[in-house]
Amino acid sequence: MRASLDPLDVGVQIPYHFRCPISLELMRDPVTVCTGQTYDRQSIESWVATGNTTCPVTRAPLSDFTLIPNHTLRRLIQEWCVANRAFGVERIPTPKQPADPSLVRSLLNQAAAESNHLNSRLSALRRLRGLARDSEKNRSVILANNAREILLAIVFTRMDSDSSELNHESLAILSMFPLSEAECIFVASDPNRVSYLVSLLFHNSIDVRVNSAALIEIVVAGMRSPDLRAQISNADDVFEGVVGILNYPLAYPRALKVGIKALFALCLVKQHRQRAVNAGAVEALIDRLQDFVKCDAERALATIELLSRIPSGCAALASHALTVPLLVKIILKISERATEYAAGALLSLCSASEQAQKEAVAAGVLIQLLLLVQSDCTERAKRKAQMLLKLLRDCWPEDSVANSDDYACSDVVPF
Repeated sequence: MRASLDPLDVGVQIPYHFRCPISLELMRDPVTVCTGQTYDRQSIESWVATGNTTCPVTRAPLSDFTLIPNHTLRRLIQEWCVANRAFGVERIPTPKQPADPSLVRSLLNQAAAESNHLNSRLSALRRLRGLARDSEKNRSVILANNAREILLAIVFTRMDSDSSELNHESLAILSMFPLSEAECIFVASDPNRVSYLVSLLFHNSIDVRVNSAALIEIVVAGMRSPDLRAQISNADDVFEGVVGILNYPLAYPRALKVGIKALFALCLVKQHRQRAVNAGAVEALIDRLQDFVKCDAERALATIELLSRIPSGCAALASHALTVPLLVKIILKISERATEYAAGALLSLCSASEQAQKEAVAAGVLIQLLLLVQSDCTERAKRKAQMLLKLLRDCWPEDSVANSDDYACSDVVPF
């Protein structure tokens, strides 16, 4: 057998038997199938998940889909990585093995049994939470054992201000999983359950608050019924609770991520956007806008555009000194979606206020818009940019770039 394949960019050759026969990449979690062949776990699991029932190398039928960790090979790969770290090779971490389905079933039964001592049930839930955090594979194993039904029952067993750690641990696990529409309806259709989740948005523990917001977002996003979604967004203090999470003063990335997802989902209910404005959503969004990572920044800008479509939201955005400069600054910096949302929000603001128009021009929006309409962005973004340019034409200074010969070929004109 060959000792190695072609050199990599790092200037070192990977031994042939360290490569997965499927991906041809260095194996990180080598496992052996019933035919005796070894593959990287992720590659062989993907192979089987797509409906293949034969060994990729031997083409022999896979009579047993059990994957046995090849610890010896994995240790050899790790030693090779350490020996070649001078070439930029990083040591692969020792992988955590997937949860045993029988262990998961036992833990779920232990947590669900009301006859068990509280500490025993808590211990089971904490182990389940650890397993769920470890990997997507573990979460799949947990879901396959009726976990959501058990966890929902525990979360809503005792709905009062003295709800126990049992509820909170179950909530923490449940917030990691998607819910079926029937399960979302189970939560949303009972005002007591909704009120309980909203009350947890004000819990002393930020983790409990964030987990509650996560479950609220999952439920709202998981239903097609506009009436049930409106019922949640109309719950007393729900917007105040979510905005409070966005305003959490310490660095906590998950609070930002969950908070903006929940706020966006709630603001999709048009008739209750006023409640978001009253709760201080506009100030929170603008103050934290530069703290969001890409996907969350897109949601934040989408929420800003939604709020800019109602008079009170537009007024609140216009009154914040940083709104227009920030929107102009980031209009081309994040993604095509973000560009579209930022342009839409600016269009709403400038349509409602001459002061916003002056602020936008002073912040350099004209050059940004001219670059935008000549870029490969979405047609919707271009239309918004063209409408905004037309709206701002009376604000163009005579010596602006927009009126110079440098842009004689711009496809923005004539209006």
